[in-house]
Amino acid sequence: MEKSKVYFTTMKTSFSENLPQKLERLIKTAGIGNIDFTDKYAAIKMHFGEPGNLAFLRPNYAAVVVKVIKELGGKPFLTDCNTLYVGGRKNALDHIDAAYQNGFSPFSTGCHVIIADGLKGTDEELVPVEGGEYVKEAKIGRAIMDADVFITLSHFKGHEATGFGGALKNIGMGCGSRAGKMEMHNAGKPYVEQENCIGCGRCIKICAHDAPSITNGKASIDHKKCVGCGRCIGVCPKDAVCTPGDESNDILNRKIAEYSKAVVSGRPHFHISLVVDVSPNCDCHSENDIPIVPDVGMFASFDPVALDVACADAVNKQPVIDGSQLDRMPHVHHDHFIDSAPDTNWHSCIEHGVKIGLGSDQYELIEI
Repeated sequence: MEKSKVYFTTMKTSFSENLPQKLERLIKTAGIGNIDFTDKYAAIKMHFGEPGNLAFLRPNYAAVVVKVIKELGGKPFLTDCNTLYVGGRKNALDHIDAAYQNGFSPFSTGCHVIIADGLKGTDEELVPVEGGEYVKEAKIGRAIMDADVFITLSHFKGHEATGFGGALKNIGMGCGSRAGKMEMHNAGKPYVEQENCIGCGRCIKICAHDAPSITNGKASIDHKKCVGCGRCIGVCPKDAVCTPGDESNDILNRKIAEYSKAVVSGRPHFHISLVVDVSPNCDCHSENDIPIVPDVGMFASFDPVALDVACADAVNKQPVIDGSQLDRMPHVHHDHFIDSAPDTNWHSCIEHGVKIGLGSDQYELIEI
């Protein structure tokens, strides 16, 4: 099998080229111009950062990608889907507020923000997963599937459940609607924390399967009727409806790979990952710990699997930063991500991605 090409550049600059200019040169050299963007809608999938987190990618990088796509005749927009957990991005209004607070406005990036799965995380498209073992139809935010071209701009960092968050995490988990995220994260179904419930009945109104009911002023969910769509989570005004979070990390990773395949199949796609501020946990946290390794650089490829492997290999060659989470953990696995979060195994996502034809784990690294 031919190795996938992954392009790379360091974060070193010169008097004649700054980091935004270097990113532009990287993605052009990697071949983004080979995609026909003329009058095409181009979704740029990224993470806007949970309010309070400062490790997310700066909007300056998004502005570069937007500029290049516009020069190629495309119509770009920045996008993400709402979160399953309770936080600052669980509905489209809060999500856009968070994006603007963190600098992702049309004035700073050159394009609009569209929350792909709508106001309450229910605007989704069912997308077949060819060769899927865990998922037959992925539930993807509709605006992402409406796009003609799909681009990712990922912050490559650690993750407490998947080992690291890179291109595949950004695609698979990030593009899932609330029901999609529910499917990936959970083997079980939502339940109600009775002490927080006010008996408003909104969960009853949103459910198409008559699963919720109210007794003595408190809601409960009949799991024999519940299909696990997660819509009740989005409408609860008191965040009383919770998820069990009971899926194994390996199956979670494999589901992410299958969701990723659903998103990219059948249309042009291109992927960019920045290995900077490599925090130990996801940007979904409302805080960020110090990086576990020094900044590495910027990577780009048409193959998201190869891209993730190249980034992981580069991180594993770096020294550990003193005082970081990784520095405080026993180094027994010879892998920075597994040592930082010992209950994770990022290889399960890569291996499954290769198995289902999403991409290759063999790459040629081309430094520019």
